[in-house]
Amino acid sequence: MTDTAKTLEARAFWTTAPGQGEIQEISFDAPARDEVLVKTLFSGISKGTESLVFRGEVPASEQQRMRAPWQSGDFPFPVKYGYINVGVVEQGPAELEGRHVFCLFPHQTRFVVPATSVTVLPDEVPAARAVLTANIETALNVLWDAQPAIGDRIAVVGAGVVGCLVAWLAAGIRGTEVTLMDTNSERQTIASALGCGFKNPASARVAQDHFEADLVIHASGHPAGLTTALALAGFEARIVEASWYGSREVTLPLGAEFHSRRLRLISSQVGHIADSQRARWDYPRRLALALSLLTDSTLDVLINAESDFEALPHTLRTLSDRNDNSTDAPSRATLCHRIHYST
Repeated sequence: MTDTAKTLEARAFWTTAPGQGEIQEISFDAPARDEVLVKTLFSGISKGTESLVFRGEVPASEQQRMRAPWQSGDFPFPVKYGYINVGVVEQGPAELEGRHVFCLFPHQTRFVVPATSVTVLPDEVPAARAVLTANIETALNVLWDAQPAIGDRIAVVGAGVVGCLVAWLAAGIRGTEVTLMDTNSERQTIASALGCGFKNPASARVAQDHFEADLVIHASGHPAGLTTALALAGFEARIVEASWYGSREVTLPLGAEFHSRRLRLISSQVGHIADSQRARWDYPRRLALALSLLTDSTLDVLINAESDFEALPHTLRTLSDRNDNSTDAPSRATLCHRIHYST
């Protein structure tokens, strides 16, 4: 029987003030019979959401709904936040010991959770790629909300991780014509690898008479991108908003052609399963599907930055810096930033 009185130690990342974070020593009890002790191998930064948290931009109205499953502390600060953790079970039920698992846990070197809170990775999914799990689960939910049809012309505005994954999934539907759009021309190579076309949004707007999408998915995280999405939509097309702006206000051009073209603007958020699937799907089933989609090594192209856990305070400051808009800025170039942990 596990000695539940034993105290274990770990290091965890906390956001302590706007734009500031630190790694702190913590202690916790050893796992009970129905729990697991996980040693983290990798965690991932969900750049859009975690940047908002790091800058203290979670609105008061959303502070309860925004809580991550294993978050500690409260918004705005101090808070231990994150939900992309891949590790190995060091201690727990025999069938889990030594297995690689995914858990919706923050950035921390070791942790204890109920055994039911970890999901074993498929043998075909390497631990290093599994940091995309939360993002592909979001992309999956976005497509369920979007309900693409065979043959649709689909524009995805914003070639971040979620946008790229949405485009990749949509391109797998028979007959679709998927165009990934981003102001960063370097994303063209990634779009090609994912089996999608690529356009700069500015050029697409100029030629909008020749590009009327049946479905537009916006995932850039910038209000200007949503304006672009509206401009690209054809008559009675659907625009799915997958970005979240935190406490920022967003102004949209809902005059002009918005009503005459009978456009439909739909919100998507991963916290609830899309209503088209909700009667039959639960969160474990959706998570299992997301993991099964990560068997494709093509998706490794989306993990283009990595750093050590001990550098996380600096890493998040860099990724969250909204003032650096140069085309070669690290925050602009990074897709999925993977954090690795010392063995």
